[in-house]
Amino acid sequence: MNDDNTTTIAIDAMGGDYGPKVTLAGAALALERRPDTRFLLYGDAELIDEALKEHEALAAASIVRHCEMAVAMDAKPSQALRQGRHKSSMWRAIEAVKTGDAMVAVSAGNTGALMAMAKFCLRTMAEIERPAIAAIWPTLRGESIVLDVGATIGADAQQLIDFSMMGGAMARALFGLEKPTVGLLNIGVEEVKGQDEVREAGRLLKESNLERIDYHGFVEGDDLGKGTVDVVVTEGFTGNVALKTAEGTAKQIAGYLRDAMSRTFLARIGYLFARGAFDRLRDKMDPRKVNGGVFLGLNGIVIKSHGGTDAEGFAAALDLAHAMARYDLMNKIAADLQTFHDRMSDAPLKVDESESAGQ
Repeated sequence: MNDDNTTTIAIDAMGGDYGPKVTLAGAALALERRPDTRFLLYGDAELIDEALKEHEALAAASIVRHCEMAVAMDAKPSQALRQGRHKSSMWRAIEAVKTGDAMVAVSAGNTGALMAMAKFCLRTMAEIERPAIAAIWPTLRGESIVLDVGATIGADAQQLIDFSMMGGAMARALFGLEKPTVGLLNIGVEEVKGQDEVREAGRLLKESNLERIDYHGFVEGDDLGKGTVDVVVTEGFTGNVALKTAEGTAKQIAGYLRDAMSRTFLARIGYLFARGAFDRLRDKMDPRKVNGGVFLGLNGIVIKSHGGTDAEGFAAALDLAHAMARYDLMNKIAADLQTFHDRMSDAPLKVDESESAGQ
């Protein structure tokens, strides 16, 4: 289905808490916003065809490919990989990227299973030891990218550097930045603070003087919301805790506002006068607007949507998939990684030549 004028996205239609009811409704919304999109829909053909009756335009822009099984949301990754290879809707959506039938795969299914299948099917890029999940983070300045938010628990200095390169490439593709700023998440901004791996990664990034990213230095937790840098890099445990904390805080504040605005008659009157401002705030804090985690470091693009999202949230994940495919994310990542590793491999030679010249 791919040609120069269309973007083909493979969808695990059975993924998530609600299956085709939400995934196809989200695809219909995404198609309205980006008519150049085409879809490969993987899953139970009977259920998909039934759901497509409500979305004529989507049906015309899609091909349905029947799959024997769907990966359960509570399945263990090893079990899903063993039982679902080659026949599950999740596997076949990923496989479509490998074969070139689609430019990107999107699933709202089991995160662990999706990562296991993506790694097994697509393999990691040549210079990458472990992949990362990158999330879009709303900030006071606009949006930033944060990675890793759950793919890799723990990371050494080299992996943090690789995450920096991949996040920088994604920021260039998504935000149109020529040289995005990158910061390493730490317990303080001073160079003597933090774990050895983080301090070593910071030293190497600083000394490399890279052309495609601007290394800012260490950033702290409150810098996430400020938007101090375009890309925040950390390992998966810390990143996932930060992500879940931010999502929970957003829901908490929204709850406080609803309660405060309905508590008294005067408060309800005040809400009517300030309704426009509150609507903008609600829209800014809506996690559906930034739904979608990008698996980086693989030989293909895979996007994970929240399993419990609605049609609007799934459409946002598809919007992100469209952007990543059209703005050549894979080639940008490969070029940035190659530049960094070439520079690092040349560094000892340059030092030796300098020392020889001084003798």
